[in-house]
Amino acid sequence: MIYKTSLDNVAKAITSGVTIIFAAIILAPCFLSIDEGKGASILTAVFLLLVYGLVYALRPINYELTPDSLIIQRLFMNVKIERNQIIKVVLLEKGNTKWAFRIFGVGGLFGYFGKFENSTLGSMTWYATRQDRTVLVETVDGKKIIITPDEAEKFVADFNG
Repeated sequence: MIYKTSLDNVAKAITSGVTIIFAAIILAPCFLSIDEGKGASILTAVFLLLVYGLVYALRPINYELTPDSLIIQRLFMNVKIERNQIIKVVLLEKGNTKWAFRIFGVGGLFGYFGKFENSTLGSMTWYATRQDRTVLVETVDGKKIIITPDEAEKFVADFNG
């Protein structure tokens, strides 16, 4: 079964803001008729487009639950977790992921993904598109993974049922 994801308002605002800023930085030299530093402008544009494209490709699109595994679908490099490696899947109460600090990852552009940490749950890997409806997936090797299906309650019930 496939569970859809959608961005929360914060991620939508950050994604819109970053898109506008990146577009302005890339397009400004075209409109300002600056002759000096064209090479730097091109390198900056290429760098920003690579960052934007990579983040877009690594964002979680859907979560797929099969009889054998949980698959976090992305444009590039799906994440597959075998069901026999998962010891629990629980819906987190609101606030359990509050004050999570991003160690390495993305904090709003197309979602929230990467390594995060907070005092409640410790170290976590997020594949999320929102900061609510959070589901904790814990593996036998102690990894904590945060996902955010739109139908979080249904996802947890289907996994545990």
